[in-house]
Amino acid sequence: MVSSTTRQTATDLDVAAIRADFPVLNQEVRPGAERLSFLDSAASSQKPASVIETLDDYYRRYNANIHRGVYQLSEEATQRYEAARHLVADFINAPSARECIFVRNTTEAINLVAHSWGRRNVNAGDVVVLTVMEHHSNLVPWQLLAEEQGAELAFVRMTPEGRLDLDHLDTLLTREPKLVAFSHVSNALGTIHDAVEITRRAKVAGATVLIDGAQSVPHLPVDVQSLGCDFLAFSGHKMLGPMGSGVLWGRRELLEAMPPFMGGGSMIRKVELSGSTWADVPAKFEAGTPAVGDAIGLGAAVEYLSELGMDRVQAHEHGLAGYAFARLGEVPELTIHGPKMTEGRAAVFSFSLGDVHPHDVAAILDSENIAVRAGHHCCQPLMRELGDVATTRASFYVYNDHDDINRLVAGLGRVRQIFGSA
Repeated sequence: MVSSTTRQTATDLDVAAIRADFPVLNQEVRPGAERLSFLDSAASSQKPASVIETLDDYYRRYNANIHRGVYQLSEEATQRYEAARHLVADFINAPSARECIFVRNTTEAINLVAHSWGRRNVNAGDVVVLTVMEHHSNLVPWQLLAEEQGAELAFVRMTPEGRLDLDHLDTLLTREPKLVAFSHVSNALGTIHDAVEITRRAKVAGATVLIDGAQSVPHLPVDVQSLGCDFLAFSGHKMLGPMGSGVLWGRRELLEAMPPFMGGGSMIRKVELSGSTWADVPAKFEAGTPAVGDAIGLGAAVEYLSELGMDRVQAHEHGLAGYAFARLGEVPELTIHGPKMTEGRAAVFSFSLGDVHPHDVAAILDSENIAVRAGHHCCQPLMRELGDVATTRASFYVYNDHDDINRLVAGLGRVRQIFGSA
C-alpha cells in the first residue's frame, strides 16, 4: 500500500514522499555523490517498499504451491494469487478476471498469442499488419509465425514527426489483414498512438487486434473495454512490480477457442495415456508452477498505483514531459527524436548529442549518478528509420521531478565539456 505520506491532492503527486517509498532511491550509491536520478523506467521501474515487503512476506510466511494444496499455507497463497488477478482485472477494466493470464512479461504474452491464436488463425497468404515502430517483442514472434505459416507482414509507416501514418494504415487495411498488432506507446520515441482509433479502423476491416501495453499500462489509464482490442499485453516490472510478472488479457471467447501454449501440470482437466483435455481459462495457459510471489507482488504494485490514481500519474508525467522538452531544447547540438510537442507524447525522450556516442553519454551521466539508457532500445528497424544505430534515452516515472531533469541537463553540459563541444 502507499504510505500515508504519499496520499495526494486531486491533481498533484508529492514526489518527495513517493521517492521515500523506494529503498533503492534512498541509498548512497556513491559516497558523497548527489542522490540517484533514475531515468530508465521505460526499461524497468524501481519497486516501492510495499511490493518488496509483499514478496518478503510471501516467502517468509506462506510460501507454497497453489490451487491443489488443502493445507493453510497453500490456501492462503492461492487466495492471494487469485486476488492479485482480480486487482489486475479491475486496473484495466477487464470484464472478467478469468480473462487475465499471468505470464512472465510482455514478450511471453505476445509469443503466447502468436503460437496459440496465430497458428490456429493465420494461414498462407494472410496478412499481419505491424508498424515500423515496434519493439522486437512485437515483431520477432510475428516474423516466426509468418515464416512458418507462409503469411506476409506489412508495416505501417512513420511520419517525419514520429507518429504512425494512419492514411497508410488505411491502405494496408484494404488487404483485410488477419491481425493488427501495435504498441500503445513507443518505448523509444514516447509517441502515444491513438489506440482507440487504430483499433476501430482495424476492427472495421475485420482484423483481430493486439496492443502492446508495456509502456502504457504503467503510465496512463488503460481500459480494455474502451480500447476495443482483442488482446492486451503488459509487464509487471515496468509498473513498480517484480520482474517475472506480466499479464495477457484476451477476450474470453478467443482464449477459450485457442489451444494451450504449453502443456504440463495445472493446465489440464483430465490426462490419459491416449490424450488429455484442458482446464478452463485462465488455467489452460498457466502450465506448471507459476511465479506465485511475483504475481502477488504485481497485485501490490497495482494497489500502489491505484492509490496514486492513474489520472494523476498521467498528469504528472505530462508535466515532466513538457518541462523536459523545454530544458533539453536548451542543450546545444542535442536532437530529440520523435514528436516535437508534448501532446500525444509520453515522458520518454530519445536523443542524440552531436557526434558523441550514446554509450559515452550514458557513462558520463552515470558518473554523476544519473541513470539513462543507451542503445537501440530493442527497436533496430526504428533506429534505421531515424538514421541512427543508437540513441540515449531518458524516461521518467512517478518518483521523478524537475530536479531530475535539471540534473540531466547539467550532466549533458558536462558531456559537452569533456568532448570539447562547450
